[in-house]
Parts: sequence; C-alpha cells; structure tokens
Amino acid sequence: MRVRILFFAGLRDLAGKREWEYDLTEKSILGDLHRRILDDFPALKEMKGAVRLAVNEEYSRMDRPLSDGDTVALIPPVSGG
Repeated sequence: MRVRILFFAGLRDLAGKREWEYDLTEKSILGDLHRRILDDFPALKEMKGAVRLAVNEEYSRMDRPLSDGDTVALIPPVSGG
C-alpha cells in the first residue's frame, strides 16, 4: 500500500521536503510509519515528542491502522497569541 506524507511548517524545513510517499506492508500502523519517517529524516528526531500526526485530516493515535491512499500529516506544535 502507498501513503502520502505531508510536512508542515518547521518540519518541512527539517525534512527538506514538503511531501513524501511510502510503500508500506499491509497491516502497517501509524507508529510503524512514524519510526520509518524518523529513520529516513533524522533531523525530525529533535521534535519527536512534540509532533502530532493526523491521518486524513484527523489527529490519530500511533496504533491506528493505515490504508492504501491515506495522507499522513506531521504537524509541529502551534502557539498563538
């Protein structure tokens, strides 16, 4: 299965890309993908604990199963004022 990854804000700068695609095995979960992203983009490790992941525009837990065609967004912490 294939999933699309979107990097937002400062994560885009750290990754050096706006988006990326991964081919995953069936029964992959979000946590598996997250580990693979951190392996492939080590600069993102510095923000590991602060990044939220959303699947198809919905914040998701790491145990969420992924499906072919999903879009996964990595979203950094947001502050407002």
